[in-house]
Amino acid sequence: MLSACKTPGIIEAGCDEAGRGCLAGPVYAAAVILPEGYRCELLNDSKQLSERQRYTLRREIEQAATAWGIGVASAEEIDAMNILNASILAMHRAIDALAVRPEYLLIDGNRFKPYGTLPYSCEVKGDARYMSIAAASILAKTSRDDYMKELAAKYPQYGWEINKGYPTKKHRQAIEEYGITPYHRKTFRLAEHQLTLF
Repeated sequence: MLSACKTPGIIEAGCDEAGRGCLAGPVYAAAVILPEGYRCELLNDSKQLSERQRYTLRREIEQAATAWGIGVASAEEIDAMNILNASILAMHRAIDALAVRPEYLLIDGNRFKPYGTLPYSCEVKGDARYMSIAAASILAKTSRDDYMKELAAKYPQYGWEINKGYPTKKHRQAIEEYGITPYHRKTFRLAEHQLTLF
């Protein structure tokens, strides 16, 4: 069972992102504040769950959470500032979207930039340790997956409805055959034998 919180008695928001390692599409982040005493045995790191479990839990989280928010940084922003800074920007935007102001931030991973004066801690593998971060990982992942499925209808040759923009063999082969889209991250190594940027 994951920990309900790090410090009882204060309003904590868990933050996580999805899509850092993708070749295409934005990076999504979520911030979630869960009510005190909240319990959900199924809640876990989104990567450990099936797609069906993630979407079931998303409905549960959206209904049960004290507040939740989604933030996005585009492929253009990723290229302009690098994926780490864009991921942090998306997290800041997710915190901006919260209807309740947290008193403390639990950040998945080991890097973050201060959000105003709010205290925070970086939690390596936090999505497997804290419920609020696990909830954020599920919202970020499912929100991004939904967006990539929408994009797949416009660009069916890349298989984004299945690979969600990650570097699968089919995705790389489609890039070599059809070139890139406005949603590809030009600063990433997009093709197997890429020597220069497109």
